[in-house]
Amino acid sequence: MFNAAFTNLLLVTLAVILVVAAVIDVRTFTISNRLNLTVALLAPVYWASVALSPWPGVAIQLAAAAIVFVLLAGAFYAGMMGGGDVKLAAALALWFPPAGTVKFLILMSLAGGVLTLLILVLHKMRNREGRPEIPYGVAIAFGGLAILTQRFLNQFA
Repeated sequence: MFNAAFTNLLLVTLAVILVVAAVIDVRTFTISNRLNLTVALLAPVYWASVALSPWPGVAIQLAAAAIVFVLLAGAFYAGMMGGGDVKLAAALALWFPPAGTVKFLILMSLAGGVLTLLILVLHKMRNREGRPEIPYGVAIAFGGLAILTQRFLNQFA
C-alpha cells in the first residue's frame, strides 16, 4: 500500500524501539506496557505497508503472536521471564513471518542463555547473595535486531 521507503522507516523505528527497550531493561529491569503497545500497534501499519492480506496473512501473524505469548507465559509463571519480556516478544511476533518468528525465538533463547551465564558469573565474582535479575529485554532485542538486519544483509543472496 505504501512505498518501500515507508516500510524501511517502520523497520528502522522498530529497531530503535528494541534498542530503547534493551537499555531501559538493563537500567530498570522493566519493559513498559506503553513500549510493548507501541510495537504491537505499529504492526498493522507495517502489514499495510507490505500489503499483507487479511486472510490468511494477518490471521497467521495474530496466531503466531498468540502462540508466542502462551509459550512465554509459561516461562513467566516459572519465574524465568518478566511480564514485559513476554509481551515484547509476542508483539515482535506480529512483525515477523512464521519462519522468522521461529528464528527470532531461537536467537532470543541463545542470547538469553549467554546473557544469563554472564550475569551469573558476574554475580558470583561479586559474591552477591540470592538470585540475580536478568534483563531479558536485551536478549529479545538481540533476536529481533538479528531478524530485522537479515532483510538488509541478505538482499544479495
